[in-house]
Amino acid sequence: MPSVSRLVALALPAVLAAALAPGPARAEADGRFRLAVPAELARSGLLDHVLPRFSLKTATRIERVGPDAEADARFGTEGTPVFEGPDQTWHLAPGADPDAATFADWLASDVGRGTVARFERDGATPFRPVAAEPETAARPTFDGDAAEGQRVALAACGRCHVVSEENRMDAIGSTPSFAVLRTFPDWIARFQGFYALNPHPAFTQVAEVTTPFAAHAPSPIVPVEITLDELDDIVAFVERIPPADLGAPVEAR
Repeated sequence: MPSVSRLVALALPAVLAAALAPGPARAEADGRFRLAVPAELARSGLLDHVLPRFSLKTATRIERVGPDAEADARFGTEGTPVFEGPDQTWHLAPGADPDAATFADWLASDVGRGTVARFERDGATPFRPVAAEPETAARPTFDGDAAEGQRVALAACGRCHVVSEENRMDAIGSTPSFAVLRTFPDWIARFQGFYALNPHPAFTQVAEVTTPFAAHAPSPIVPVEITLDELDDIVAFVERIPPADLGAPVEAR
């Protein structure tokens, strides 16, 4: 199985090709769609409050039809839950129409949710947006050998960075330690692509990735030479390092 760092280094051409390739045909927006609305929702007055605001914002014309009529989108019990009240949860199934999909996205946005929440009837607010589900970021996994990564990091990086307690007194004081670098939210990208971040390009060679130094511009110091597999090992090692307690989040620049 290719290493993570190898995929990071080699995947860009394929990503660009995929982005430029023609995609499947999709319906074009025409600024209008038919919306099926059950009688009880129509009687509530909520849509008299919501739909004109969406139409004004997007210049979209919405034709309301009955629940059994042919429609591009429909409120009911199927689709994505969008708001609650008075005694049920209302779902929206937008179908394939792009204008209906825009309406669904708007209802899920802060503006759409606020519009629903502000609707009043008889001095009460009978509807409320469905509570947003908390986003959970998938924890990345690393296939490298952390023990080997520590060995390689001490040998290749320890001349400048404090890698661990083993070289705490041997590094350059002005260079951030691995524990400090670990506090950055983008630490994974920083380590996987460190060879492209200054000052590393001047003295770093990564097999199969970097261009050899020009004869007239050799490395100013003994070069750091590693492989992509060793880089995976380093990242696996760094993942186990507790972030430094700096008292406040570090702002990446």
